[in-house]
Amino acid sequence: MLISPRPADTTAAAHDRVYRKLRTQIMHGELAPGQPLTLRGLAKSFGVSMTPAREAVRRLAAEGALTLSSSGRITTPDLGPERIEELAALRALLEPELAARALPRAHIALIDRMQSINATIAQVIAKQDSVGYIRANLEFHRSLYLRAQAPAMLAMAETVWLQLGPTMRHLYGRLQRTEPPLNHRMILAALRAGDEPGLRLAVRTDVTQGLRMLVG
Repeated sequence: MLISPRPADTTAAAHDRVYRKLRTQIMHGELAPGQPLTLRGLAKSFGVSMTPAREAVRRLAAEGALTLSSSGRITTPDLGPERIEELAALRALLEPELAARALPRAHIALIDRMQSINATIAQVIAKQDSVGYIRANLEFHRSLYLRAQAPAMLAMAETVWLQLGPTMRHLYGRLQRTEPPLNHRMILAALRAGDEPGLRLAVRTDVTQGLRMLVG
């Protein structure tokens, strides 16, 4: 006999679905910095009631992915120079360490996969697809960091990516890229050579170089 889900279970599932989809949109820069959102609009967009939308917004606000004012106004982060510098410093601390921990398990199949992702980055750059660029760029890094077997550290890095998502969209327009980041080739070369100092330097440079343009 089939058992129908209880209303509370259905609400929890809807909340989790809205949370995950909206989180991905923010992380990939699909929303601009300071973009206003409404619970009614989110509920309609995701085909849910107001309650799951509200819970998803609260959860994302706790992660710093959304700003929720005392009056109930919801916006994506519009970061100032000091906040951007702080988050860039966090990336510079976390991500070289993740890469170094991943290095002993960076087998040839992983390097080939990262090379393939870098080719995808070249394609989305040619299309001037900012969201596609951010998505592929994060996939390039995440593919390596998953090998670090440091889930708490990776979760911290992803929270930083989440807070920077809308800002990264703004940054893409200023970079005016025509080819994949040079530092990606340096990361791949360091992985092939088993060069930990070179890998740390290439990752640190890659994750901070662009952000410096926004605070300079």
